Amino acid sequence: DNCIKNDTIIIYKMKSVNKLNENKKTNPIGSNFIEYLAEEGILEECLALSSKELIVYQLRNIMKEEAITKQELANRMHTSRAAINRLLDENNQSVTLDTLEKAAKFLNKKLIIKFV
Repeated sequence: DNCIKNDTIIIYKMKSVNKLNENKKTNPIGSNFIEYLAEEGILEECLALSSKELIVYQLRNIMKEEAITKQELANRMHTSRAAINRLLDENNQSVTLDTLEKAAKFLNKKLIIKFV
């Protein structure tokens, strides 16, 4: 896998590369980390992975704060524990908006998706 698999690392790397850019007049690796990933041909892969990882991170934190087990969430969503395991798997990119909306509803949260 060519992509860095952690949002924190990506943010850290972006800051590091941008700091380097401030110190150099010419930049052989691009003007920022996102540009660098695009030049390497792995931007889409990294964004897809980082988006799913962020969703999983948020879901796990909400479940921990609310003391909700995977089985409890499965029961609330009227689905199987295996489906919850897929939802919480950072490498499983097949999650649907319907599943995310159900999870948000039963965790008393709102799902907000936006293009930036």
